[in-house]
Amino acid sequence: MLSSFLDEVEELLVEFIDAQREHAVIDNVKTALHNQLTYSTLEGIFRLPKYRQVEKQMTEEAMALLKVFDLDGEADTLAANLPYGKQRKLEIARALATRPKLLLLDEPAAGMNPNETQELMDTIRFVRDEFDMTILLIEHDMKLVSGICEELTVLNFGRILCQGKTNDVLNNPEVIKAYLGE
Repeated sequence: MLSSFLDEVEELLVEFIDAQREHAVIDNVKTALHNQLTYSTLEGIFRLPKYRQVEKQMTEEAMALLKVFDLDGEADTLAANLPYGKQRKLEIARALATRPKLLLLDEPAAGMNPNETQELMDTIRFVRDEFDMTILLIEHDMKLVSGICEELTVLNFGRILCQGKTNDVLNNPEVIKAYLGE
């Protein structure tokens, strides 16, 4: 039952992310900021001063986040027209706009070339350090993992195989055996 629920949630998230690609870069981030609205429905419908003030603040905050990820020059570009690596940066910027305490990244380097992966690694490190963010990373690219993570938990068939400092875990004979073979 839980598995079915999680599958439905994942499907909805994929649909949401796909829909966001058809909007401008800045609108992607502003959409995420709407969970912090401080104007009423009527103020929004009638475009009253409070609405305009809050929308201006959201635009400024969205532009500030885009600047952090060097996307401010592409604010009016459709997200779908961004290169793949920049789309990933936009997804992280959109997530950060919700002001999370924990950032979950599920295989963020999937489909990226080595240059894009290096940029992503730098971006994730920056987010971790500058936003004082805890990041839960699920990733198979060990170069990316070793370049970002301070601690690792390695699962094998759903069970914890090894846990600890990154270097210790990556050099653990059981981990090597499970993932590289004997």
